Amino acid sequence: MTSLEWKNKGEFYTINNQQVFVIDEGNADETLMILHGYPTSSFDYYKALSFLSKKYRVIIHDHLGFGFSDKPLHYSYSLVEQADMALLLWKKLGLHEVTILAHDYGTSIATEIIARNNMNQLPFSIKELILCNGSMHIELAKLRTIQKLLKNKITGKWVAKLANQAVFNRNIRKIYVDASKVSQEELNEMWFQLNYNNGRNVIHLLSNYINERYFFWHRWIGGLTQTQIPTKIVWATHDPIAVKAIGEQLHKEIPNNELRWLENTGHFPMLENPEEWSNLVLS
Repeated sequence: MTSLEWKNKGEFYTINNQQVFVIDEGNADETLMILHGYPTSSFDYYKALSFLSKKYRVIIHDHLGFGFSDKPLHYSYSLVEQADMALLLWKKLGLHEVTILAHDYGTSIATEIIARNNMNQLPFSIKELILCNGSMHIELAKLRTIQKLLKNKITGKWVAKLANQAVFNRNIRKIYVDASKVSQEELNEMWFQLNYNNGRNVIHLLSNYINERYFFWHRWIGGLTQTQIPTKIVWATHDPIAVKAIGEQLHKEIPNNELRWLENTGHFPMLENPEEWSNLVLS
């Protein structure tokens, strides 16, 4: 699937005067809200969507600054604000009960939502939480060099300007177990969406989420340790960033959870092994 084909599947909603791109597919009674990862977009789920929509109405939006959503230059891109945008969108869609699935960057948006849920601040109920390969335990994560440079307030802007598609392609391939499973065509589409709406001008601002994971650690990890929401941890075993130890730690501390391993798979399991990953999510 091309980026433009994906764009044609979705629609735009105005949230706080910003245009947010949304995929809404499936007619099931249960609703699955997906919070995607960094630095990609809802397009990460183009292979898994047909599997997931057999059970759920699946709603995925591009976070502000990502994919086809607006990418304002003068904006904080805090994960707290990303949670605000998600909740405002879900409210606009009239949702009453949801399952939340989060991957990578999206897991920290999910933990902010869980923290608010623990304080009875949400206008809907969460039936289940599904966490997939995110470095919420930032102290255990194995950050790539480019991530460290981008999150730095001094180097980030210049690294973003100098980065090109060859650098992007190399970094994406390194986080697959089987790099042959990401085609050049897929990489081209990811790069196209990253650049859409002058996206490279904000990529260093988006990268501050890593610093927020340290700053809000007690709020977000604390939220997970206090939640009573049934939680499923679906973790790819060979992720070189959100390593296996993070999945194990979450399993130890979240009260009501199941841990399911996806073997021989890297950081983007929904792209590398979409059917097997979807089966673990759905089972």
